[in-house]
Amino acid sequence: MRNLGLRVGIVIFAVGLAIYAVIPTIRLYTEKNLSEEAKISLSKRAIHLGLDLKGGMHLVLEVDTTGLKENPKDLRDRAFEVIQNRIDQFGVYEPVIEKQSGGRILVQLPGVDRDRAINLIKRVAHLEFKLVADDQFQDVIQKMDKFLSAEDTLAFEEPFSSYLLSIGRQPAIDVRDEDSVRALISQAKEVIPEGLEFLFGPKEESGNRNIKKIYLLKKTAELTGEGIRDAQHRPNQSGQLQYVGSWEVDIQFKRSAARKFASITGRNVNKRLAIVLDGVVQSAPYIQERIPHGRARITGNFTAEQARDLAIVLRAGALPAPLKIIEERSVGPSLGRDSIQSGMRAVLIASALVILFMLIYYSLSGLVADIALFLNLFFLLAVLSAFHGSLTMPGIAGIALTIGMAVDANVLIFERIREELKIGKTTRTAIDQGFARAWITIFDSNITTIIIGVILFIFGSGPIKGFALTLTIGLLSNLFSAVFIGKVIFNYFTYKFDIRKLKI
Repeated sequence: MRNLGLRVGIVIFAVGLAIYAVIPTIRLYTEKNLSEEAKISLSKRAIHLGLDLKGGMHLVLEVDTTGLKENPKDLRDRAFEVIQNRIDQFGVYEPVIEKQSGGRILVQLPGVDRDRAINLIKRVAHLEFKLVADDQFQDVIQKMDKFLSAEDTLAFEEPFSSYLLSIGRQPAIDVRDEDSVRALISQAKEVIPEGLEFLFGPKEESGNRNIKKIYLLKKTAELTGEGIRDAQHRPNQSGQLQYVGSWEVDIQFKRSAARKFASITGRNVNKRLAIVLDGVVQSAPYIQERIPHGRARITGNFTAEQARDLAIVLRAGALPAPLKIIEERSVGPSLGRDSIQSGMRAVLIASALVILFMLIYYSLSGLVADIALFLNLFFLLAVLSAFHGSLTMPGIAGIALTIGMAVDANVLIFERIREELKIGKTTRTAIDQGFARAWITIFDSNITTIIIGVILFIFGSGPIKGFALTLTIGLLSNLFSAVFIGKVIFNYFTYKFDIRKLKI
């Protein structure tokens, strides 16, 4: 009885541990109105749904080496590191990021919006700080108007200045005129000073139309994003009316870049320093004093999500070259929900039929098998939660197969017990002998299948891994639940209630 008490204690401890492991999964997928912080915290301790269940993106990317002399393999390796860093900081759970032959990169992101994922991955994130040539703006515009008016071949009747709108203190253009404005700039490039260039801000609303602010900047960047040490997003604190309710990105430079930034701001007090990201002027604040601490802010009408993504790409660094999408597949969340419902329906039907069969064929002893089967599935989910495993559609198939293997173990045990009872042995002896003689057969059949599952997991990929993972965990759990827990239940009731005749 002392030995039985110890074994009952082990079972209770194992069940308690499993409950603790599976609670985050239950909370994550059942509780509503969870905060973003709570979701992230629970996701780190829960089962993750694979791409086929949760939906998401499948991308095959290739580095665009056009015009570059660097080794394509080196570019691919650098791009791989940048993409990996971005996705790690983005918080995607169970992403797949792999190098492929031909300089390609495979990316699979479960549960991520398509446009946001592509923007995060493909963004070059080339950050520059350029001085704004406000003192030369009007002079350059006048020269362009004069030059363009003398061009007989020009198809535009209006002067360049007629396209400019007065939005506050910064000239802007209507987005509908952008192509025309760019064509005029290209046509009049010979009168634009060699060290200057026109760049636009992001699209924004003003009144009832969409506009883009236009800036005249020095071509040579004073500082680039390579010197960034950290970047964090936060609510906008500028106090400017147009940025109320928006977010900004606070960047901090490395020591050498901070010294250079202090020197730049010290030499250009009362001038504007534009923050240019991938050729778009995000903001152009005035330098009011020397900034010695190496900090700067990127302001704009960013949402919290946009600011967070921008901070991520700035922290992770710029891509060495643009990326091309070679292959793209997306799995919608509705398809994932249908797959989950179909898979779970199949598992529940299989479980119900097995439970019913065991109760009919083995009477009350079948109830012991059903309890062991339930605990087997519960332990399987607990282990997946504890080790942050992914559940895929093939994984659900592995669970269904586990049910069959678990029932097979109980059938072997019960038939052995029946044989012992037929030759006249007592109930307790028959139970002990039945479990002892069935154990070696169960062990052999499960271990050989587990070996195959491990091989599939190591050398397989994608769906094969999901199937092998759940099958292997389920079979290991089966050795504990069907044999150890099943015997504990039988021994407990036969000793506790002194059962002399067993219905099996």
